[in-house]
Amino acid sequence: MNISELRSEMLSCIEQNILPFWIRFQDEENGGFYGRMTGDGILDKEASKGGILNARILWSFSASYRVLGKPEYLAMATRAKDYILEHFLDPVYGGTYWELDYKGNPIDTKKQFYALGFMLYGMSEYVRALRQRPDASVTESDIRKVLGVCINLFTCIEEHSLDEVYNGYIEACTREWGEIADMRLSELDANYPKSQNTHLHIIEPYANFYRVLKAEEPGPVLPVLLKVETALRNLIDIFCDKILNPDTHHLDLFFEMDWTRGAGWLESYGHDIECSWLLHEAALVLGDEEVLAKVEPIVQLVAKASEKGLNPDGSMTHEANLDTGYVDADRHWWVQAETVVGFYNIYQHFGDEDALQKALRCWLYIKDNLIDHDLGEWYWSRDPERNINRKDDHAGFWKCPYHNSRMCLELIERIN
Repeated sequence: MNISELRSEMLSCIEQNILPFWIRFQDEENGGFYGRMTGDGILDKEASKGGILNARILWSFSASYRVLGKPEYLAMATRAKDYILEHFLDPVYGGTYWELDYKGNPIDTKKQFYALGFMLYGMSEYVRALRQRPDASVTESDIRKVLGVCINLFTCIEEHSLDEVYNGYIEACTREWGEIADMRLSELDANYPKSQNTHLHIIEPYANFYRVLKAEEPGPVLPVLLKVETALRNLIDIFCDKILNPDTHHLDLFFEMDWTRGAGWLESYGHDIECSWLLHEAALVLGDEEVLAKVEPIVQLVAKASEKGLNPDGSMTHEANLDTGYVDADRHWWVQAETVVGFYNIYQHFGDEDALQKALRCWLYIKDNLIDHDLGEWYWSRDPERNINRKDDHAGFWKCPYHNSRMCLELIERIN
């Protein structure tokens, strides 16, 4: 396969497989989008609606409209944006709720900063898309309103998550921004106040928001732009100096407030390769040569370390616990998508032909094993024997059009 063929296949995947599925996922009775489809393809119309899913739908259709320009993608992005503004925003304390019932009423009002980060990611991409592709259906007043929501989300994260003593960002608060005992992102996570995962999905929207603010007229947004720049520089340093394990070049996963590593010796190969390119993106968006000189060797080391998870079939293993010897060898959909982007990034910026081959081989694995040609979208995972995982959702709280749509869009944009 040559690179032009790769681009063509990415365009086909997003336009014929991923986005049509989510367009059909609209909840016409209660608004927004449904909350869940089981791994067996059964639509649960009364499933709760997660903030992560809705924010990622917003990002995916906003970015797809920006790159591909089709009005139906803008319509879906606007639908997601409107539903979030009406139902997920907390009108009393600010920020966004974690979970709603299927009718749009809040049922879990905690403030998980990972979710606020994704809301900022989606909202900022909506502004970015409309700035690059103006449309008469969205007024300047509409765009300014969304930009204001972005500023409020950023302010909430900085005021309530940033640790002024040890630096970094805590995981969660109560609705009223008070302390919360269970800070876990999910039942699969360890209960620590700081995590690599949350920091990764704060640096990601901050980089995008910074890019958006730089394109706005200076003046009213300048104070916010400077604050976002300061925060972005700080996050880059946190990844390089705190989260990166200097001995292994993997990224440690969980931390105490003072950055003591917790939860044992864990390696997440999917997060390693994802972080390699998102950290690089943050430095590129910042545009500081000194920062790039610090970051780019680390980017390559982290990507190289992730290769420990590569399998002979071209796929990437999810993660491993080196203390217990347990390895999650399932080929998760999101890990494979990030593997393609991460290794393509190494090829694109550093001329590494081996990295290109790793990206291509992983894409071949995805084509052969993860794309659901019947229902649309991708399977959650396959095990090493290539059995399809139908226990986990086909669409739902964590199964969203984000990693795979972003993979497609990144390569469409990167391949001239």
